[in-house]
Formats: sequence, structure tokens, C-alpha cells
Amino acid sequence: MTSQRGPLQNPHTTPTDAARGVGFIGLGSMGLPMAKNLVTASPAGTVHLMTFAPGDVQPLIDAGAVYHATAREVAQECDLVVLMVPDLPDVVATLDGPDGLLAGRRGRLVVAVSSSVSPAGLRALARRLDEESDGQVRVIDAPVSGGTEGAEAGTLAIMIGGEESDVARALPVYEAMGTPVRLGPIGAGQVAKACNQIIVAATMTALAEAVVLAERSGLDIARLLDLLQQGFAGSRLLDVKKDRLIRHDHSPSGAARFMVKDLAGMLAQARSVGAPTPMTEAAHRLFCDLTAQGLGDQDLSVVQAYLDSHVTPTIEGAPA
Repeated sequence: MTSQRGPLQNPHTTPTDAARGVGFIGLGSMGLPMAKNLVTASPAGTVHLMTFAPGDVQPLIDAGAVYHATAREVAQECDLVVLMVPDLPDVVATLDGPDGLLAGRRGRLVVAVSSSVSPAGLRALARRLDEESDGQVRVIDAPVSGGTEGAEAGTLAIMIGGEESDVARALPVYEAMGTPVRLGPIGAGQVAKACNQIIVAATMTALAEAVVLAERSGLDIARLLDLLQQGFAGSRLLDVKKDRLIRHDHSPSGAARFMVKDLAGMLAQARSVGAPTPMTEAAHRLFCDLTAQGLGDQDLSVVQAYLDSHVTPTIEGAPA
């Protein structure tokens, strides 16, 4: 697909003006609604889009965005590009090669990685780009939490790491998508996302385990979950996933298999600082197993189906 200009784009924009545009690459289940909010808010000029997966980008183009066929074309128009691709190899593939971001760079470029990736791997990439570009290519990390619901509502929690001057360029952009907070130098955002994923994985597993137990014990799940939400067991995750658990609806949203890499990155980070990880190790094994069983492309709530497929033998004489 060749570049397509939205109706709000000025055809007489100069290269200098265009450099103030923002790029957004990766229009999947999270990226598309994030980009939509960015285009609507338009905090930093025209938004330049590119994606590796097919999707309906026409509404964004109609709203004023410009779609490009390659990352190189995006970089030619922007000094900040947000990447929302699956993992670090995808980030590298977007940067390198004849059609990559680096090939189209016209000066200083801030690359904001909103993918959930290894903190150590991201720091290594940032060092490499800094050295190869004489400091002209800067990397910040800005992973997000809140699921597709938060992406659509523009209420994501956005965890940022990087140098203050680089982050300052990105803050107005991320404010269009949620609440961005700088937590430290490069990699800090990924560590924060790892902490987030520990809590999400553990909570989702506990919710699914409780629902399976309650259903097999004859309880009304809808009434139970409504009640639990009023007490200490209440959580944002329960609020968002409650209806899915009641209906056993695990249709694709944020893919559960991504938790495998997220938790693996967290375990590596924990080992590097000597932090204990009993809960994370158990959750990592569970998500590895459900992914191996072919459930990984379903919503995170598919933990319910995974647990529901197992039966633990009853123990004779156990208390009722």
C-alpha cells in the first residue's frame, strides 16, 4: 500500500514541519485503538501509520492520519515513532534493513517501544543505536497496561523509562492514550510492566481457579463475582473479565500466549537482582502449558478453560 493522505494533512507541509509528526507502527488489537486516540487528539501534528498485519486503517486516514507502506517512509516524516509490535525481534526488524526506520531517519529520532520486551535486551538495543547513530537515535520504553478496553477508552497505564529529555518529547503523545509516568532510566518501564504482569497473571489464575471451584460446587457464578467485587477480592481485572468468566467467553482479545514471554522476561530480571519468584514461576509454567495445548491465542481469561479441563482426584476422607 502506498502512502495515503488524510483530509487534514496539509499538502504544502515542509520537511521541517513534517519532522514534528508522530509515527505509530503496529496496529493490532492494542495498537489500533491506541493510534485512533492519538489521531483524534493530534497532540503533535500529523500521525503517520504503518502496520505489518492487515487491518481497517481507513477510519484513521479519514480522520487525518497518513498511512505508509514501510517504516522507512514513516521515519522520513517523524522525529518520534511509537512501536507496538509483539516482541524485541519485531522491534529490531522494524528498525533495520532497507525499508526500516533507520534507513529513513532524517535527523534525531526518538523510538518509543511500547511492546513488552526484555529489559536487558532493550537496554542493549538502546546502546547499539546510540553508538551507531552518534547519539541521534534515542530509545525509550513505554509498555502499557489496561487491555483492549483501556486502549479503546484512552485510559491505559503507561510505564516509561528513558532519559528525561527523550521522555519529554513523548509525554504529550502518550497522554492521548492514557496516564504516562516516567519511572527511571531506559528499561524501567519494562521492569514496571514485568511487575504488572506478575500481578495480572496471578490474579487471573486465582480468579479462574475460584470460578472453577465455585461452579463445580453449585454456586451461581454471576452472583458470586458481583459479591466478591465488593470485598478484598475485588479488582480492576475482575471488573473487566467478570462477564467473560460468567459466559465462558475466551474469544481473542489480548493473546494469553504473550504472558509466556512477559513472565520469562520478568524471571530473567528477577534473577539479575536476586529477587524471589515463587508465584511467577508457577504462573509461567501454567501459561507455557496452556499455550502448548493450543489455547494461547485466546483471551487471558482462557485460564478458566485450561483449569476446567483438569480434574484433581478427590481424596477419600477429606473435609467437606
